[in-house]
Amino acid sequence: MEKCDVCFRHCQIEEGKTGFCGVRGCRDGKVIPLNYGKITSLALDPIEKKPLRRFFPGSMILSAGSYGCNLRCPFCQNAEISWSERAKRFAYEADELSPEELAKIAGSCRDKGNIGLAFTYNEPLIGYEFILDTAKLVHEAGMKNVLVTNGCTTLCVLEKLAPFIDAMNIDLKGFTDRYYRDVLGGDLEMVKDFIRESVRICHVECTTLIVPGENDSEEEMEEISSFIASLTDETGRRIGKEIPLHISRFFPQFHMRDRQATDVALIYRLKEVAEKNLTYVYTGNC
Repeated sequence: MEKCDVCFRHCQIEEGKTGFCGVRGCRDGKVIPLNYGKITSLALDPIEKKPLRRFFPGSMILSAGSYGCNLRCPFCQNAEISWSERAKRFAYEADELSPEELAKIAGSCRDKGNIGLAFTYNEPLIGYEFILDTAKLVHEAGMKNVLVTNGCTTLCVLEKLAPFIDAMNIDLKGFTDRYYRDVLGGDLEMVKDFIRESVRICHVECTTLIVPGENDSEEEMEEISSFIASLTDETGRRIGKEIPLHISRFFPQFHMRDRQATDVALIYRLKEVAEKNLTYVYTGNC
């Protein structure tokens, strides 16, 4: 039995088994990513779709996803590849690409406005080894690397990737331990630590999905935006006020169909609350 150190779960994985995420498995006494090179989704997207609004706006980016996730958000919009029953079969079904092949595909899309490669759709950091190997090649080709992540990852993983990541969109899904623990199956403090360190490494934008009855109060948005505004760079200079926040509207889906879509007026009211602390606040799904 070996311990995985990728996230707060620190799964103890028996030989031949996998951890909670469905990706990290114990083989020959080592914890390895079983989704290495397993690509379930590949698309050329506008950079704003990540969403990144202040990182090479107007450009395109090749977006690649694998399978598996270390959270259990009941409203997951990518559940089919993250933690549905089908996701468990992707270890056998997904197409396999080497880092060299994926980097080459990214390069071949330059004439379509592509600036690089985004690791997204499922939770990419549970298979960080493939990201590391691919991102090095993307940088060597003079292109950019982007992460779209839930941020529920240990800082040792971030440290390994730091030299090769140019931008991230990090979910800050709420600001209560109850919501992260009981609804999402995550760890708020780990996410906050991840965001604190990430803003010292690369361009960061954050996203909060507003779920009715869960994280939709003005008080919680005040806490979220105040936390972001308090962030500092490696010299201690406060830079958080300039970090963009995306406030997105919830729609009922997957296992959370017991409530209506977030009221549009509420999204704009929460935007006004966040703008008291932050310069750049954007609405999504409105």
